[in-house]
Amino acid sequence: MNPSPTAAAAPARLSPSAILEVSHPITWFPPMWAFACGVVSSGALILQQWWLLLAGVLLAGPLMCGTSQVVNDWFDRHVDAINEPNRPIPSGRIPGRWGLYLALIWTTVSLVLAWFLGPWVFGAALLGMALAWAYSAPPFRLKGNGWWGNLAVGFSYEGLAWVTGAAVMLGGAMPDWRILVLAVLYSIGAHGIMTLNDFKAIEGDRQMGVRSLPVQLGVDGAARLASLVMALPQVVVIAFLFAWDKPAHGIAVTIVLLIQVALMVRFLRSPLERATWFSGLGVSVYVTGMMISAFAVRALMG
Repeated sequence: MNPSPTAAAAPARLSPSAILEVSHPITWFPPMWAFACGVVSSGALILQQWWLLLAGVLLAGPLMCGTSQVVNDWFDRHVDAINEPNRPIPSGRIPGRWGLYLALIWTTVSLVLAWFLGPWVFGAALLGMALAWAYSAPPFRLKGNGWWGNLAVGFSYEGLAWVTGAAVMLGGAMPDWRILVLAVLYSIGAHGIMTLNDFKAIEGDRQMGVRSLPVQLGVDGAARLASLVMALPQVVVIAFLFAWDKPAHGIAVTIVLLIQVALMVRFLRSPLERATWFSGLGVSVYVTGMMISAFAVRALMG
């Protein structure tokens, strides 16, 4: 049997551009933004600890998030060979088992750096890595069910990154309980954001047996759930901000939520066609509220 054109063209050596591509740099923004929220909320003097900030950004984005992307691409390589054959692993631009080796190397480097940044950072990184592997790899493969998969990504990209940002700036110490509350609430909201991302692959998910929430609940049901899951944690955040005597920040986050609600109303009228639109606009407003809340806690620390 003659080799396929793709296999015949596969390079024998790793390409730096292929390594960068398989780590999906565009996905680094959410955990890096959440990490920045943690840095701000810690109340620490940021410029005086710039090296910690740099190390933490490297950990949250290129290392931790990069690892999760490589792990995902490796365990999805057979599916990608059908749907996206030009990706680095199925195309052979990352040959042999190098996709797996890169995932293991990135995991090790991430945990080593986290170890030097303190016990709370290491603990968060260890949990994040466990979720990254469990999301894509058997036997858990959490991505096969939208309830668990979206929860794992939400907590990894938002909550753990937020806690890590605060812990790094606090010398590896345990962050204040109010920081932990915000990290958990915005992680729950991120579950809805991940549901929005599943709208673009409904047919493929059905064919491959992936039980995303749009597949399980239908388009309208998943759209309503995503909107509700995004909104309710922010209502709780607003209540906490007023309880913490930060009314200006509470009003600002209320405005942010009302903007999202207006976008949700339009989204729910045609969710399949407007999921990408709402994901782009609504999520941008959502993460603005995260930073406002982080500044509120920073003010409390002062």
